[in-house]
Parts: sequence; C-alpha cells; structure tokens
Amino acid sequence: MSNNTPEVQPIIRTDSVSDVPVAHNERLLSGMTGSIIFLACVLVTSLHLYALNVSPIETWTFRIFHVAGGLVVGFALTAAATLERDTQVPRRSATEWLALVVSGTALGYAALCMVYAWWLRDMQEVASVTAPLYHLSWALVIATSGALLSSWAWRSDDKHIHWADWMLMVASILVATFLIFVIDRWRMVAGMPLVGQTELLVSVVGVALIMELTRRVAGLALIVITGVFLMYAFAGPLLPGILEHQGYGAPRFFSYLYTDNGILGPTTAVSSTYIILFITFAAFLQASKVGDYFVNFAFAAAGRSRGGPAKVAVFASGLMGMINGTSAGNVVATGSLTIPLMKRVGTTRAVLEGLRRPRLRADKSYRPLWALVPLLWLRLQVFLILISPLPL
Repeated sequence: MSNNTPEVQPIIRTDSVSDVPVAHNERLLSGMTGSIIFLACVLVTSLHLYALNVSPIETWTFRIFHVAGGLVVGFALTAAATLERDTQVPRRSATEWLALVVSGTALGYAALCMVYAWWLRDMQEVASVTAPLYHLSWALVIATSGALLSSWAWRSDDKHIHWADWMLMVASILVATFLIFVIDRWRMVAGMPLVGQTELLVSVVGVALIMELTRRVAGLALIVITGVFLMYAFAGPLLPGILEHQGYGAPRFFSYLYTDNGILGPTTAVSSTYIILFITFAAFLQASKVGDYFVNFAFAAAGRSRGGPAKVAVFASGLMGMINGTSAGNVVATGSLTIPLMKRVGTTRAVLEGLRRPRLRADKSYRPLWALVPLLWLRLQVFLILISPLPL
C-alpha cells in the first residue's frame, strides 16, 4: 500500500527578519552613554524634520549640519578596529595618557579659539578675527591627528566610547561650527586662489574625518579608490597623454571639496532631504515590529510562488518609486525589509545584486506616473475652463 501523504514543506519564519546584524566594530552602548547618544540621534533627526517641514535652513548650513551630525553619530557607534567583546580592556599606559593629554589640550584650545572668535565678531563687533581662527586651525589639526592615531593604536570595549572617538566627535562639531561661522566668505573663496592656510587646514581635517568614518563603515577598499582620485588632482603634470593636466593647489582643491560641487553636493542633498526621512521611517518600522507584519503579509501573498520574495521586492520597489522618485531612498525604504527576507529563503548574493538593477529601473520607470497625474489634471481643468461658455 503506497503512502500518498503529501510532503510537508519546511516552515520559513519571518520573525525579526528586518533586524540588522551587529558589525565587528559596532558598539552596543547602554546606560548613561547610550542615553546620551540616543538623545543626540533624536535631536539630529528632529532638527532635520523641523527644517524640512516647518522652517527651512539655508542650504549650505543645513548640509554642513547634516554631515556633522552623521560624523558625530558615526564615531559614537563605530570603532576604528574590531572591538574586544566581553573582555576586560587593559588600563591606559603612559603613552596613551600622553596622547590623551596632548590631543585633549589641543582640542580644548581649538574650542576656546572658536568661542573667542565668535565673541570678538558678534559681541565686540571686531571686523577681523583672523588670528583666533588661525590658531583654531592648527590646534584642530593636532587634536584630530592625535585622536586618529590613538583610535588605531589602542582598542576599546563595545560598551564604552573610546576617548579618541569622543575627540573626533568634538572635532567634527568644530569643523561644522567654523564653516557656518565663515559661511559668507566660504562661498566666495572656496576653490579660488584667495583661500588661505586656515581654510586649507580646516577643510583637510573635515575630509580626513569623513574618510575615516567611511573606512569604518564601508571598509578600506573605498578609501583606496578615493585616494587614487585625490592623488590624480595633484599628479596631473606627471601623467602622460590625455591624463595630463596642470594640477591643483592644495588650498584650492580641499576647500573646493567643501562646496555644493563636492561634499555638500547632490549626494548630501539627497541624504539630508529624502534618505533621512526614509531611514527614520525604517527605524520606526524596526523598533515597533511593524516591519515584521509587512514581511509576513508579503510572504502570505507571494510566498507560495517560485521566487516569491524577489517578485515582491521588485513590485514593492516600483510602487515606492512612484512616491519618492529616488533610487537611494527606495533601497533604504524597501530594501531594509525585502533584502533580509530574500536572504532568509536562501537567495545568494549574486542573485540579490541581479535583482537590484530591475528594482532601481522600476522606480525610475514608474516615477513619471505620479508626476504626470497632477500635470494632466491641471491641463484638463484649464481646457474645461477655456471651452466653457463665458457668462453674459
């Protein structure tokens, strides 16, 4: 007698599918430190929402604040190297104490120079505050260099922020404060021969902070690629053929990077307007476990078909593209749910990369639909008004 009992399919659970795994250098902060960083994240997000919905902030100032907020949160949550988890960190050596004192003194002096320059210009109405800003730039270079080297040399645990990262956070704030303080002059001289040594040093510190955080988050490969292009800006006279160019001076080049054609350009514009909103929404979905509901619903709708999660990913990306019209925001909003779901059912990295292309094409193809609807409706109304009989 044959057994006609149908084969039982394995159950694939989607509980907490949107949970993000902890990186090797990511801190798990708690207690007072965790509360401070949590409040800082809430403050940065709230200021973004306020500026985007209530009272707009000047474009360059808003983007500088966005970059500084990302640096502060990034240095707080990520370490320079793999963290020592569940182990006792050794006590500070004499060399580490020396680095701490030197970097801390330089950073405190830089902050004092910034306050003094503000007091001279806004309170005493002094026309030129070149001297304190010059001292600030050199102190900032010393403090940032010492903190970067110290973060690489000495490890920390995953429950506390290393003292070097605290200094990098303060240095990020000082760079943003300086740029906002001289924003009117910066628009005029950035990338021009009028750039002085002060602007050069502060912009170099800002670029170094961004590259260091990029290395911590994305790895060393992206830094090597960026370094090659940075070297190309100075090595132009030494290159042959069509690669040759006259080269750029360091003051013009690094100050030009901190304009709307560089760091404050379209990438930061999209990040500070669209992506921040979708990241906030995705964080809400993960924290409230609403994301699990959407994943379970998608699984119920298309989970029985072959490649169901991938089909849901493409379709959801197209629908989201009708609304936001940005590929980056689309990946953040839908990818935080659909990509872990496809991994859960065994989809390989190669297939995920192949599905990313049609997803991005989907949002770009569907984007004009919602843009055309109000335009067509407006033209229809104008047409009806024109053909309607005029009142006598």
